[in-house]
Amino acid sequence: MTKIVDFYFDFGSPYSYLAYKQIQKLENEKIIEVKYMPILLGAILKMTGVKANTDVPIKGKYMIKDCNLWAEKQKINFKFNTFFPIITLNLMRGVLLAEDKKVSKIFIDKVFDAIWVDNLNLNDNKIVEKVLKSLKLDSKNFMTELSNPKIKEELRKKTDEAFIKGVFGAPTFIVNNKLFWGQDRLDFVLNEIKK
Repeated sequence: MTKIVDFYFDFGSPYSYLAYKQIQKLENEKIIEVKYMPILLGAILKMTGVKANTDVPIKGKYMIKDCNLWAEKQKINFKFNTFFPIITLNLMRGVLLAEDKKVSKIFIDKVFDAIWVDNLNLNDNKIVEKVLKSLKLDSKNFMTELSNPKIKEELRKKTDEAFIKGVFGAPTFIVNNKLFWGQDRLDFVLNEIKK
């Protein structure tokens, strides 16, 4: 039986992207089943009192090198987005809306690639609309629906629940009620699913 791995992520996190590409491969090989758990990383960091890498200049500069090293090691197509940071509030709400429309997996894939492969400025709603159109979604309607109080509350609730479970950064994986933080912890996740 394939084990379910909860994957907590935010599109604005390059490490979430690197983890996503690795778990996508594992999911395609039927090694794991992924439950995608969108969160607002900024809200999680605020709740935990942790500073974002970009708020510590020496750390932010190193993060770019580190992401490139990991992408090369994992043979993942990656380009650090020149428009970083990307404000992801509506994009993360979009995951929930895409779930309702039964297109969440392709939405997640397309948005991650738009940011971390295609170097698109998803801070610009016109560019977001083009990405939505490429998914054959009614972009104007989709963008309007992101303001739905139900969608807003659902993302807030998922973020709060993640914090309660101990999530303090992204990406985070939970399997067998055990938490693993960071894209470089996938070996531990794989060991845990064997138990």
